[in-house]
Amino acid sequence: MAEIEIAAGFIPLTDSAILVAARECGFAEEEGVALTLLRETSWANIRDRMAIGQFEAAHMLAPMPIAFELGLTPLSLEVVVPMAMGLGGNAVTVSTGLFEQMMRVEAFSPPDPNGAGCALRAVIESGKRAGNSPLQFGVVHPHSGHNFELRYWLAASGINPETDVEIVIVPPPFMPDALESGRIDGYCVGEPWNSVAVTKGHGRIATVKSAIWRSSPEKVLGVRSDWARNNAHGLSRLVRALYRAAEWCGDPGNHTALSQILARPEYIGQPAKLIVRALEGAVIGNGKDNGFFEPFAHAATFPWQSQALWFYTQMVRWGQIEHTPANADRARRCYRPDLYRAALRPLSVPIPAANAKVEGALTKAEPVGATSGALTLGPDGFFDGRIFDPDKLEPYLAEDRS
Repeated sequence: MAEIEIAAGFIPLTDSAILVAARECGFAEEEGVALTLLRETSWANIRDRMAIGQFEAAHMLAPMPIAFELGLTPLSLEVVVPMAMGLGGNAVTVSTGLFEQMMRVEAFSPPDPNGAGCALRAVIESGKRAGNSPLQFGVVHPHSGHNFELRYWLAASGINPETDVEIVIVPPPFMPDALESGRIDGYCVGEPWNSVAVTKGHGRIATVKSAIWRSSPEKVLGVRSDWARNNAHGLSRLVRALYRAAEWCGDPGNHTALSQILARPEYIGQPAKLIVRALEGAVIGNGKDNGFFEPFAHAATFPWQSQALWFYTQMVRWGQIEHTPANADRARRCYRPDLYRAALRPLSVPIPAANAKVEGALTKAEPVGATSGALTLGPDGFFDGRIFDPDKLEPYLAEDRS
């Protein structure tokens, strides 16, 4: 099998694990892919280097391909999503001082998003009465799951993300330093950058993505559309390599080895003992959350078009784009379950039979229709009990406006 050369950008985060394992554990090589991984420090750099053709593919924020498709990026580019790269993996970390204030006014048990939200609202209301400046929270990019999940959590907790706090952009590796210096009061980021602040004593985790929206998407494989069209077989090889890598990463027996690989300077460059916390769901320290980061189970690599549409609704909600049926369709179509199925057909693995699902409806793990074998999804609930039906887009957007 002739090798195909593919360059892929990534950010030093634990959820880059699938790409790293594909290269380091031989899955890419076995599929005939010479995979070069290029590390970047910010999502803006990933976005721009992809646009000017320096990457064929990238570890990418799940909403970023939608932003490309809707013309919200500085440089024009069409990006498709042939697979996702896992579920969850983020947390909301606040300074130790803010955490202590929250506990004094409304004690809660992390990572409970309801309790943390009530406590934060009480602190903010007290600060308003005292005439204090708004708290500042960092997110990694405007078109990120971090921005949208932070805003969703705040809004559902009675905190207006537009007026009650200030949301600023900080690259993931710089978050702990920004918190330590007092430039920000909290942030939403992927691991290990929450655990870094906690270990240094500058931050405490208040809540986590897997509690705000269980089994929720985070990163995807973004691929330049022109390259995907001209290299269908190469794309299929890459998707198969990443699928096999995801299965390996999802095996608890491999977590120690995986954390040691990710700890290397060319990848995350942080101690393996910090990185393994996310893999084992132990970022809080008061018990394990097996759903904190899931690279494989529950169809974690499937590019659900309903999830693309949920991100689109948040872009509309927070004024990034005007809603039109055409815009919604463009958002949906950049996620490509057809490419995923075509790539994995030779492996005879269970793949969802549908392209979309009702998000937030599963209160427990349940079997669903698959192309072959058995497949289980969920639970996938939003912490405030809302449900997103992609076939009822207009009513959902109307709820956000009310």
